[in-house]
Amino acid sequence: MVAGQKIALGRQFAHHTVTVHVSETTVAIELPDAETRIVRRTTDKAVRSIKGQRPRTATTIP
Repeated sequence: MVAGQKIALGRQFAHHTVTVHVSETTVAIELPDAETRIVRRTTDKAVRSIKGQRPRTATTIP
């Protein structure tokens, strides 16, 4: 989810880190295979978090 907009990339990019560039009218997503997808923005919400959240891991209890 970027700026309040859900963007589906497909299962092949699950658990991969991507770089996202947000402009006034578009969202450009740089994928790990050196491809860039450009998606039109459907919301006008501001970007609230510049750094993405790190992946969380569960701790096991013995």
